[in-house]
Parts: sequence; structure tokens; C-alpha cells
Amino acid sequence: MDPEGQQLGIRPLPEALTIARQLDLDLVEVAPLANPPVCRIMDYGKYKFDEAQKAKESRRRTTSVGIKEMKYRPKIGPGDFDTKTRQVLKFLNEGHKVKVTIMFRGREVFHPELGKKILDRVAEHVDGTARVESDPRLDGRNMVMVLAPDKRAKQSAAARAAQHDDEVPGATSGEPARPVPSGSPGGVGTNGGSPAEAPAAATGDAGPGREEGT
Repeated sequence: MDPEGQQLGIRPLPEALTIARQLDLDLVEVAPLANPPVCRIMDYGKYKFDEAQKAKESRRRTTSVGIKEMKYRPKIGPGDFDTKTRQVLKFLNEGHKVKVTIMFRGREVFHPELGKKILDRVAEHVDGTARVESDPRLDGRNMVMVLAPDKRAKQSAAARAAQHDDEVPGATSGEPARPVPSGSPGGVGTNGGSPAEAPAAATGDAGPGREEGT
């Protein structure tokens, strides 16, 4: 197939290599187990670069997910409470767990019910997005609670929102590829599939008797 994914049919290997060279691109075997094998004309270097960038981004997202912490005071004001709780929601939506800490000062430690009240308010505000993974407990002069993203709750909330929109009038509702060695025996065919094995550019002159799908 060509760089745009259009099938060119079954071609002899020399002809397929010639087409790739005329376009200043590489001939890459993307489905070696097909009969005949399937090749694609592409920029092999760019393909490898894009694959490396995708892998790097995937690793970055995996390693960046962890436990965040947000600290409150028992006598926190409404404005500060709303600001901090919005940040907690942001962390949860990014996939992080959140440790919510109530910091007691002086004699406040003798009134843990004040901290429990704040934690209950936080849990109520994130209901539908997160679940309480660790219930409120005293930890020295602090009280802590751990929240974790709740995918099921988010899916249920999304389903309810979609149902609500439907009820309102006017609402809108592989594998890497592998190189084709020039001169290797056999024939190849074409299909509309995407690369399946790690590609490598074909080089050298083609041997006789091989057909190529591009």
C-alpha cells in the first residue's frame, strides 16, 4: 500500500522497491504472516520516531500518577475550602490518589470532630468522581483520609448526564512492522491493516521471482 494507505495490488519486489525509491521512502513489511505478505511504503525514520514518542509519553503518564496531598485547617474559610477542593478534584481527574490532611494546632487536637466534619465535606464534594479508600483517622496531630479515583462512579455520572441531555429538547447528544529484505523469496499481498511488526527499511537490489503488495 502507498503512504496514504491505498492498496496498490500485488507487485513484484523489484517494482515495489522502485516505487518506494521514486517517492524517496522505504518499503516496509507490515504483515509478514499474510499470504502474500503485506508491505507499505512509508518514511521508516519518521515511523520509528513517532513510535518512540508514543512510548515516552506512555511511560511519563504511568510514572507521574501517584499520591498527592492537600492540607486543610479545621477553621478553614469557605473560599479556601472551595479552592483546595477544586484542586483535589483536578488531581483525581488526572488519575492521582489524594491524601487529605487536617492540621490541628494547639487545643484543636482535642476536637477531632471538627476535622472529621471537614473531611466529610470534601468526600461529599468529590462524590461521583472518587471513593474514600482510607477512612478518616488520627495521625499524630493530624487527621488524614485517602481518596482514590472511582472510574465506575464517573461512568455512571457520564451516563446520567447523557440521559439528561437526551431528555432535553435540542441537546446534542499494533503491532510494529518488519523490514522487507530485498532479494528474499516469496510474494506479498496488500490489505488495509495497520503495521503489525517492527519495521525496517528495505535496502539493496531485489531478487527475481518475488512479488510485493504495496
